[in-house]
Amino acid sequence: MKSRLPPRFVIASNVDNSGFAHVEGAELHHMRDVLRLAIGSSVSILDKDGGEHLATLLRYDRDRAIIQIESSRAPRMRPRIILATAIVKGPRMDFVVEKAAELGAAELWPIVAAHSVVRAPGTERLLRWRRLALAAAKQSHSESAMDVHPPMNFADLIRAASKDTLAVICAPGCEPLGDAIRRLKPRTILIAVGPEGGFDASEREAAANAGFVAAGLGANRLRSETAALAAVSIAAESMHAAR
Repeated sequence: MKSRLPPRFVIASNVDNSGFAHVEGAELHHMRDVLRLAIGSSVSILDKDGGEHLATLLRYDRDRAIIQIESSRAPRMRPRIILATAIVKGPRMDFVVEKAAELGAAELWPIVAAHSVVRAPGTERLLRWRRLALAAAKQSHSESAMDVHPPMNFADLIRAASKDTLAVICAPGCEPLGDAIRRLKPRTILIAVGPEGGFDASEREAAANAGFVAAGLGANRLRSETAALAAVSIAAESMHAAR
């Protein structure tokens, strides 16, 4: 019979040489008040850099749980996917956040583009997206939680793109994304996905001038959320195959 994995919790720091860690905030609430874990329970701890640790719950203090580390596994080096996608309405964006995290995106950059309908999602929605990303990392046993950035406009996206990252703008009729990845073999990729109607001419020109590679996602016309998740899935598979 397959053994059951211990419940998993994410901490905001790395485990130090003391052999102990602290679980706080919403993760403490989930541990103590939702799961009601008993002292002595086995748990899995994921630190901020993707290290995973098997541990034992030692005690609860008022605002934290004290965990003793039993064994550790360093984070594995793997291709890094940054999804920069136009914000879509309501639950559709929640779906993008959750599934992008499950598919292995390392970062999500919500974009306000020229054709965007949603232009100011607000602090509460950003916090919700971060909670969804954290829950998705725990559920899918990802090595780290996807980092959800504050919304940015297209000019901010261009400035934030690192020179050592393959920056891609999705556009119809271009070289397939998977082919571009297998040809260029990046370790880190930034994929920009536009809103309904795509990026406008000035955005496409700015991306080209900044060295972005235009790549396509197939012959069909996709909704924004479908395109975003297809891009992450294609990138994850192609970057693994190109290693």
